[in-house]
Amino acid sequence: MSSFPSRHRRRLGLIHTPSEIALRLHNRPPPPSHRHSGPSAPWPWINLTDEVDSLQLATELPPIPESCDHTNCEGRCWKDYPASRFPNWTPSQVEKSRLVNVIEKYDKTVDSKVYAVDVNVRGLFLDVDTVTIREEDKEDFWASIIQNHRPPTTRVRALFVENMSGPVLQMLGAKYNIEPFFFSSSISWIPSRFQEEVRLGKGDHVTITLTFLKPLEIDAMSVPNIKDSDSSFENNPGVSSQVIDTQAPLRLPNTFGNSSSLILDLLAIHLIRNVEGNTLISYHTNTMEEATSAKYLQERIRFAGQSVYWQNILQRSSDPTFLLLIFVWHAMYAWDEALEALYAYICSLETRVMSPSNIDLTRELHLIRAHLLHYASLLGDMKKSVLFVLGTPNPALAALSEEEKAFSLGLLEKECTNLLLDIDRLEQSRQMQDKRLKNVMNLVFSSVSIVDSRRMQELTEAAVRDSAAMKQIAYLTMFFLPASFVAAVFGMNVREISPDTHGTLPYYFETAAPLTLATIWIIMAFQSKYLFGNRRTTFWTRLGWPWLLFKRMFWNKEAREEDLRRPNHYELPNMKKASVRSTSTE
Repeated sequence: MSSFPSRHRRRLGLIHTPSEIALRLHNRPPPPSHRHSGPSAPWPWINLTDEVDSLQLATELPPIPESCDHTNCEGRCWKDYPASRFPNWTPSQVEKSRLVNVIEKYDKTVDSKVYAVDVNVRGLFLDVDTVTIREEDKEDFWASIIQNHRPPTTRVRALFVENMSGPVLQMLGAKYNIEPFFFSSSISWIPSRFQEEVRLGKGDHVTITLTFLKPLEIDAMSVPNIKDSDSSFENNPGVSSQVIDTQAPLRLPNTFGNSSSLILDLLAIHLIRNVEGNTLISYHTNTMEEATSAKYLQERIRFAGQSVYWQNILQRSSDPTFLLLIFVWHAMYAWDEALEALYAYICSLETRVMSPSNIDLTRELHLIRAHLLHYASLLGDMKKSVLFVLGTPNPALAALSEEEKAFSLGLLEKECTNLLLDIDRLEQSRQMQDKRLKNVMNLVFSSVSIVDSRRMQELTEAAVRDSAAMKQIAYLTMFFLPASFVAAVFGMNVREISPDTHGTLPYYFETAAPLTLATIWIIMAFQSKYLFGNRRTTFWTRLGWPWLLFKRMFWNKEAREEDLRRPNHYELPNMKKASVRSTSTE
């Protein structure tokens, strides 16, 4: 992406201003519900607290409807999809899976577009005319797909659907008998991979949906206000509101040029492998405009057909699974560019750590590390998807000769291995960046500790200076203390010093001694909670501190004497074993 000039990238929609990002990224991907990712889950979109549909339980219709040739059903098979092909998907489940938002609540003023690429038997990638489906033309689109006009030399047709409306979803699902989990996983961004309708020598259906990371450049000349996963730090300084949202974009500011954000993107593919014709359907979300568009991916797939390496593969193997691997390579490129951008940003953070640290930098480091931990699970899902493709060979290969079958399987294993090696490389890069980030965090904490130590040293030096000054004041006070005491004594109005007064020294001691004892008693009562360790004792109980102090001293003395009188019966284990050994010897 960096090889294009900025003006061309902005024209292609690859650079966005922060104001555009702020308007669009509020529709960030929802957290995935993995239990609803595939048909192996026996209760699609039914949680433990949900009630089972009693009408569906009471129906006498077969669980698997008869196949439809789409000629005599008058369009009911697609208009009632998914219930027409999958009766276990009740209206409540369709609503919970968010399929109802596409089927019934779609924007009828927005046209759906289907971009297509045909791969012929020679491995060449051919462009197909784009089909625009308006609301009033949906019946024409249905007639076109059931007639299935394809050149006889077409090996696989890839359909890239943009702004998928309800009728388009239902028509594609009914025509190709697509499991609704493909659409629900794509709409809800749930990573999934499953194989269905396996027929040996005929074909199968393969679904892969995965979330991947990609960089998005932001024009630094525009207003720098966008919502990212750390916006709560600025808007809500409270500790309880500082939530790190790993589904939100991770912004990587750059003071020297265009900033970038790492955002999540979706790759949703359904491949129908069949000896009568292969079809690949690519779903493109319309909830995030930063996600890969259908036209953009269609152009990249067509451009991949110019590769000499992939032409050699596609010309020698008829397996459509290799086209699926090219789609996975798109996610691989995005991951690599995103981790490169993150690596450059972590390097810039290391230089910032050399200067005095602050709390904002510490939060930023924790934020990036939280995203790195989330990226580990996304890379794991991508690796599982490639392993899934490797472990689900095309059943239609059984119709080929053993030599052709072995050749195609060998190529598939080789290309999947190449992808797995690159995924491992990405994971090693992620781990390296995580360790490097941890090193930066340790450096931040060390810098903070050094700064704190310097401040404590300064405070200690100030305390020493203050104590020296207080000591001088104390010495000065002690110098005048004898004279002050003598002046106070001679200033007493007692008969022994001033014969004309009525006060005496006994009166003075009779008044001063009780007040002194009462003051000491109350002070000790307040301090006794520290002396006796029980801070929950009431003040009136602590007034009996002399008795508590006496009892504590007396009991400690008796305990020590008891320990001295108690005989010592403890034997070391080695001594005991030695005595047993000597007895057995005798």
